[in-house]
Amino acid sequence: MQNIKKLDDFMSVSPQISVADIPAIRAAGFTAIMCNRPDGEDAGQPAFAEIEAAAKAAGLEARFVPMAGRLPTDEALTGFARALAEIRGPIFAYCRTGTRCEILWNATQPLARAAE
Repeated sequence: MQNIKKLDDFMSVSPQISVADIPAIRAAGFTAIMCNRPDGEDAGQPAFAEIEAAAKAAGLEARFVPMAGRLPTDEALTGFARALAEIRGPIFAYCRTGTRCEILWNATQPLARAAE
């Protein structure tokens, strides 16, 4: 696991992870993993179902909020905002490079602040 970017105390993002990264994510104190990358985007990319199974086995919540490209869809924004509202504890989000996770986080911050 490398290139983790902490956005705030609740959200960190990174490039694509593997099943082997799950124990280190759990050990770092995260309570949930969120994938913002569609399955099958690149050859050799682990399917979300593999990551989800390993995350759940490690006691982590897992959410799949895929976003293709860099333009957030209403569905991705809604799913991301819902995850932020429902998950209690730090979230580790990933996509191919971490950029889409950060785009979604930035786009949902006004919504999160309005709910406070």
